[in-house]
Amino acid sequence: MQANGAGQGQESSELSCLNSAQNGESSSAGGTHSNGLLSSTNNGNSVGTSNGASTGPGSGTSAVSTASGSEVGSLKKKKRLSQAEEDVIRLIGQHLHGLGLNQTVDLLMQESGCRLEHPSATKFRNHVMEGEWDKAENDLNELRALMHSPNAIVRMKFLLLQQKYLEYLEDGKVLEALQVLRGELTPLKYNTDRIHVLSGYLMCSHAEDLRAKAEWEGKGTASRCRLLDKLQTYLPPSVMLPPRRLQTLLRQAVELQRDRCLYHNTKLDSSLDSVSLLLDHVCSRKQFPCYTQQILTEHCNEVWFCKFSNDGTKLATGSKDTTVIIWQVDPESHQLKLLRTLEGHAYGVSYLAWSPDDTYLIACGPDDCSELWLWNVQTGELRTKMSQSHEDSLTSVAWNPDGKRFVTGGQRGQFYQCDLDGNLLDSWEGVRVQCLWCLSDGRTVLASDTHQRIRGYNFEDLTDRNIVQEDHPIMSFTVSKNGRLALLNVATQGVHLWDLQDRVLVRKYQGVTQGFYTIHSCFGGHNEDFIASGSEDHKVYIWHRRSELPIAELTGHTRTVNCVSWNPAIPGLMASASDDGTVRVWGPAPFLDSQEADVLNENCSNMDS
Repeated sequence: MQANGAGQGQESSELSCLNSAQNGESSSAGGTHSNGLLSSTNNGNSVGTSNGASTGPGSGTSAVSTASGSEVGSLKKKKRLSQAEEDVIRLIGQHLHGLGLNQTVDLLMQESGCRLEHPSATKFRNHVMEGEWDKAENDLNELRALMHSPNAIVRMKFLLLQQKYLEYLEDGKVLEALQVLRGELTPLKYNTDRIHVLSGYLMCSHAEDLRAKAEWEGKGTASRCRLLDKLQTYLPPSVMLPPRRLQTLLRQAVELQRDRCLYHNTKLDSSLDSVSLLLDHVCSRKQFPCYTQQILTEHCNEVWFCKFSNDGTKLATGSKDTTVIIWQVDPESHQLKLLRTLEGHAYGVSYLAWSPDDTYLIACGPDDCSELWLWNVQTGELRTKMSQSHEDSLTSVAWNPDGKRFVTGGQRGQFYQCDLDGNLLDSWEGVRVQCLWCLSDGRTVLASDTHQRIRGYNFEDLTDRNIVQEDHPIMSFTVSKNGRLALLNVATQGVHLWDLQDRVLVRKYQGVTQGFYTIHSCFGGHNEDFIASGSEDHKVYIWHRRSELPIAELTGHTRTVNCVSWNPAIPGLMASASDDGTVRVWGPAPFLDSQEADVLNENCSNMDS
């Protein structure tokens, strides 16, 4: 895991592993350590001196004194370190130096025969941190031969001069700053747009104004450290290590373990302080929503659809029993409580759509239903009952992101755009709609049709284009929050994941039984890392988005599971609707003793891949 030109082979080895006391001369002078880095002083004496601390039992030699001839000989007799071993030593040394353990770094570098960075890089670092800009600029000439990109010198020089210019301005040295701008920065003929911005800072009336407009910490250690971090990106790691390289590698390792964890369903914390580096990251299945927490039995016939509100505080369920039930989600216990029942849907309710602000809910019926109901969820009042013709089939609906319009359609060729009062705004002739979705651009409507495809329709300029083409009927589909991915339930095939931007099939998920029933799947979990779907074998299947094999099969329903909805605000809460007349609410394992938990585990068949 090397970067920025790592792995230079012989060159890297020669640069990074030289005896710090080569030719019997100290590799540092004044206040620098044998590792080549600046040290603080203690009572006027360099901290790099060990004050008699021995390098080994019985030795009276200082830990950072010049190595004697016999010591050099003994080092040469030692086994030569591999490139990986040298890299690890340098990483550890850099980390220890960042903690201020400079004497330990000196001893580590001397005993290993390595050094943290090239002497020219050390000199450059010291001059930058001390604000000696002319000397730092001269150091760039020494570093030029060690760099792979000739253009990098110009960029580094620009960064140095920019810091020099800002520090002059902060100190009130306007003439000197103007000279840097005109005589040094401008002749570089690099990033002229930035130079124009910098020239505007001459108008700043005081230092606080300058720091605010430039988004700059001001003259001192903080801004110079930030500058060094930028400068280091242009230097090969064999010359100067990237900043905080060990922490970066550890953070990457933690993130990789989390990415590979099948059940990780919480917000990622990039801080290393939140994890133990001594153990591998593992999430238990008991933390995952694959245990029945509640069975809702208020419907008295098949439950065809369920959908959590966008804010996750409510669940709407639609049934063949002609009712829609709105459930309230308790924010603490996550238990669902019946809030109100919306009645009168003579054909039953097979599809529901919440408005973007969750104020309204639209209900659609099965194929022979020509009506659409728009309910005010908060008051329980029916705002609109829409029907253009008794011969229509309005089986699907999708809200425009503005919350003021919606599109609806069905398999008999209806495809309408309407306002909240049910007034027809636009229509598209001849499209036999199976399922609908409005993209976040507010213009594009995705519609699956009877030709086994998903097309994009623009009601403003009346254009359409093909996006997805399947070989079997698309029974339903849903789209991820970012609009990039579409999840399709395909007749006789199961669940397919498509990339809408690249228009390619990404993955086919295995296990689910899908015939010609309309089954609705969903994205869910934190960052929508998971996919869940109902199935005709009475189960709920859950996959990690990157894995074709299910990570869990949830049993409990006794007939086809028609729909699954994952709570968008509570990653550990999910609901499923079934022909058995029930809605099951799934969550993590309750706090039980081990024996009871083992029994409960039988309801969740784990299929780790």
